[in-house]
Amino acid sequence: MSGAPDVRVIPADGKKEFRRFLELPYRIYDGDPNWVPPLIRDMKVMFDKKAHPFHQHSDVQPYIALRGDETVGRIVAIHNRNHVEYHEESVGFFGFFECVDEQKVANALLRTAEEWLRDRGLEVIRGPASFSTNEQAALLVDGFDRPPAIMMPYNPEYYEDLILNAGFRSAMDMVAYYLDNNHPPEYLLKLEQRLAKRVGVTLRTLRKEDFAAELDRVLMVYNKAWEKNWGFVPMTDPEIRHMADELKMAVMKDPEQVIFVESKEGEPVGFALWLKDYNQALIKARGRLFPFGLLKVLRRAKTIDMCRVLTLGLVEEYRHKGIDNLLYLRIFREGSAKGMTAGEFGWILEHNWAMRKPLEKMGSSAYKRYRMYDRDLEL
Repeated sequence: MSGAPDVRVIPADGKKEFRRFLELPYRIYDGDPNWVPPLIRDMKVMFDKKAHPFHQHSDVQPYIALRGDETVGRIVAIHNRNHVEYHEESVGFFGFFECVDEQKVANALLRTAEEWLRDRGLEVIRGPASFSTNEQAALLVDGFDRPPAIMMPYNPEYYEDLILNAGFRSAMDMVAYYLDNNHPPEYLLKLEQRLAKRVGVTLRTLRKEDFAAELDRVLMVYNKAWEKNWGFVPMTDPEIRHMADELKMAVMKDPEQVIFVESKEGEPVGFALWLKDYNQALIKARGRLFPFGLLKVLRRAKTIDMCRVLTLGLVEEYRHKGIDNLLYLRIFREGSAKGMTAGEFGWILEHNWAMRKPLEKMGSSAYKRYRMYDRDLEL
């Protein structure tokens, strides 16, 4: 237990403490019309060591900050062993950070997470990541004027000051692009036939009847296509299957949201995943589907008019051939057919101009910025 004189930071391991952990955001975001509460059921699953496969290879420790009997902050210290092994760097993480606008509370939370990581021999603390870059990661630092798209982070503006004043430095910026047009640009249409013939690939959507094998194809392409990205950690087979279970209802209803690129030999060499922005519906449920939240979600889901492109990638030997243009064009067509009039692309690493330039050429513009931070741990 640690903290400032009037602030105690304790593990959120017991039922009472973990309930405080789950409920704190409702106080932090009270009155914020752009906050989309996570489903409480999903949050409980994330911290269930038997249910969530992240716990098979890594350790996490949730904490809450108390002032008297009042919960004023929370944080999770994360020892991602797969990240340490893959990148060969002694980095630990913090995530699920929520805090009142008081520096001493933030300092107490962050120092507690640092101590936990330092005790495990780690040399740097990085975050926020909940639990890793394969899930929600980074702090929103620009673009607070509208709700987040599905599976994207959101936070109060003052969080950046709390983290910087605690001694952290910027580690990496990410951006998200927005396009309020569902008509593909003329140049993409002109490129289509010439590109498809020249590069010798075909595009297809998800085969619902072959769902298990499709997951194997996604895992293979994902771990090859993103292997050199900053912060990337390969997903394990249980992790990809867990994520698929979470998304299965959405993609089985609209299999056009998963698009594969296949070589002449029929091997998967790329894929894109776009999802309807179910946050437009979930914002009405306030974190609970029962008793009436589900009705609100179902009613609002019928009018969703925006999508988010979560992932779009190709294995290395198929890059720089214009194939990404074929994927964008297919997304335009599939999304438009499903009633999407706008879309978000993100997040994208700030320096990844190979992805940013084509988006800007299509008329899209960066409308949100996210940041991850580092701080050296004094051993």
